[in-house]
Amino acid sequence: MDIAIIGAGRAGTALAVLWRLAGHRIVAISGREATVERAARHLPGVPILDAADAARDAELVVAGVPDDLIASTVQELAGAGAIVEGRWVAHLSGATPLSALDAAREAGGRRLGLHPLQTFPDVDAALERIPGCTVAVGADDEEGFFVVERLAEDLEGRPFRLPDENRAAYHAAAVFASNYLVAATWVAEELLAIAGVPDPTGALASLQQATLANVATTGPLDALTGPAVRGDAGTIEQHLAALAAMAPWAVDAYVEMARVALDMSVRSGKLSDDGRAGVDEVLARWT
Repeated sequence: MDIAIIGAGRAGTALAVLWRLAGHRIVAISGREATVERAARHLPGVPILDAADAARDAELVVAGVPDDLIASTVQELAGAGAIVEGRWVAHLSGATPLSALDAAREAGGRRLGLHPLQTFPDVDAALERIPGCTVAVGADDEEGFFVVERLAEDLEGRPFRLPDENRAAYHAAAVFASNYLVAATWVAEELLAIAGVPDPTGALASLQQATLANVATTGPLDALTGPAVRGDAGTIEQHLAALAAMAPWAVDAYVEMARVALDMSVRSGKLSDDGRAGVDEVLARWT
């Protein structure tokens, strides 16, 4: 398939490389200044054009732009006559519904969604991590699903069909699993530094690796340990008092995550409702 990437950032560039390795032809890409450097390294010989010119000769146009720009970008392509009858148009967003591609459908194009459930800080990491990852796909009909599932498989990904109405929840889950994990790690590092622990990042690494291994082996409910599981209200009170004195900005986050941990503990049967009550009383005092 002849593919054009509109917005060849980290994700778009990596997908282009993997699709080319699978036998597709990348006819052109478009993007900002950093695209030129990425293309020179990863996509030598592929023309870098403005968006409309890049899309004109493609069978598949991939909008790799930020989520908030998908609809306007596709509208501009359609207005420039770069989307014609039967052309496939895809976005790479996890949260954005296919309706962001309505301008393409009105011009005769056919809508697809494709989102690798993975995180990558650069193209090299993406090339390593996309193969083998779960890929959310969306389409309007069975022919579309055949096309987008094949595209995901050509990335060596594992596609599953994600209904439009579930996209926001799916992407929120990804944010919890990745972005908020990073945010929680930053909080932990800051607290270790306050406590005088040398090399906080290194100190946390083995703990977090073991925790993720436990989650992968047993699931989160069985992997959860700590004072919330034990109903240890006294320890949680000590934590909150220390945070209030040394890192008050972390108190609210601790309270909310403690409540989540309590919910998990009761659901898993590790903590009774009576055991939870004492911890809830402590948390209520810090709300």
